[in-house]
Amino acid sequence: MGTRERRIGKKHRVAVTAATAAAMVGAFAPTAAADPLPGGLGPCLGNNCPPTWPDSNSGPVTYHDSNINIFVGGDYLVREAAAEAEGKIATLGRFDMTKRDGASEIYNVGVAGVGSRVPPPNGSDYLTVGGDLTVQSGKRLLAEEGDNHGVVRYAQGLTGTVIPAPVHDADATDPYTALRDQLTAASHCYAYDDNEDHRRPTTGTTRNSGSETVFTGDGTSALQVFAVDADMATAAGGQQGIVFNGVPDGATVLVNVYGSTRNISTYMGSLPQSGLREHLMWNFPDATAIGLKGTGQFQGSVLIGQQSSMATLAMSGTNGRFYSAGSLTHTSEGESGGQELHAYPFDGDLPDCGEEPSPSPSPTDESPTPTPSPTDESPSPSPTGESPSPTPSPSDESPAPSPSPSVSTPAPHPTPTHSWPPGPPHPGGQLPDTGSRGGEWVIGGIAAALLVAGSAATLMARRARRRG
Repeated sequence: MGTRERRIGKKHRVAVTAATAAAMVGAFAPTAAADPLPGGLGPCLGNNCPPTWPDSNSGPVTYHDSNINIFVGGDYLVREAAAEAEGKIATLGRFDMTKRDGASEIYNVGVAGVGSRVPPPNGSDYLTVGGDLTVQSGKRLLAEEGDNHGVVRYAQGLTGTVIPAPVHDADATDPYTALRDQLTAASHCYAYDDNEDHRRPTTGTTRNSGSETVFTGDGTSALQVFAVDADMATAAGGQQGIVFNGVPDGATVLVNVYGSTRNISTYMGSLPQSGLREHLMWNFPDATAIGLKGTGQFQGSVLIGQQSSMATLAMSGTNGRFYSAGSLTHTSEGESGGQELHAYPFDGDLPDCGEEPSPSPSPTDESPTPTPSPTDESPSPSPTGESPSPTPSPSDESPAPSPSPSVSTPAPHPTPTHSWPPGPPHPGGQLPDTGSRGGEWVIGGIAAALLVAGSAATLMARRARRRG
């Protein structure tokens, strides 16, 4: 696939090597595979991914996904009567569970009673915390259900009850720290053409009638891009519908939601065609305050780029990846409770952010390609440029995330210290499954010559698609 450059402004860039990503999971993707998000985020990983993803259900666990479903660059707060978060979770800041009196005493992580029912592999990390892990007295944080069980790993202090017994690891989130800056850069890139102040051109229209927001695509483009400049709610702030029309089967849908404060209140449920959920991305490049609520199952993945942001999530359910460079409050906002985050992949093909680089960059190239360190399952995050947004100041309910180190323009050929996911398992853990999603990957030890040939063929195919 070649190397894609994600630029931050004119000078600072992040390089993501997709061909190396394929090699690191020990496989090649077919030429039609979607480009990944930074760090290989997005698709299902492992050799036990479902061939098709079911709607939310309470059936038996049959399949597993080793990729991160929820990433939080700041702090992860559980409030009111929020119930559970499915899939692999990593938060660089603290995890604080303080629910209201009378609410369920349990918050589930990794495996959910209702959801896609595709948790991480047994024995792998379900929740990784970079700061303190706090569970209020009388409540329990669970990372197990029947025969399904995972590891909760934390880097700093521990207060409260966690089942199974958690593992202290001062370096717990080291493999994930680079993702924060990468997601910030990617979010801005997807929303702004060439990462300047010019918005990315749209391919369709957006209309808010008051009772619903309607997205109408052009019916042909493989990447459908929409822009939203207002809250998706009624004039009084109540719930409204969200409708998609004119989106071809198999197309990626990118919805850029602009503005410093944005709210979505919806009873959104089904989508017009099968597979759109896994190809739909809601991108918030600028917002520092995001409110997401409503009684419906919100479809698609969410990307929040600002590191000083706080997303307050009170929707009944979300069905897709949730990636925030800032902080997250999972709550019910006075509703009856039971709010859940469900694990579903993102398989869309998002924009390249810059031209394909020369295979042999000159010594003065501003974005040297990092030398990746091999892993057993997925690509390591690439080093990033300067953090585009400041670290927030502390408060009680919107605490500051544990700051990730400030990174300046990288020296030539830097080598990441850590990789995502880590290679050997931590003590008490188990090496995650490796393999493919949907049986489309070919497993095996691939020689260097095959890697070069496969990368070149994929790059030619991508360029051919663009010319077409």
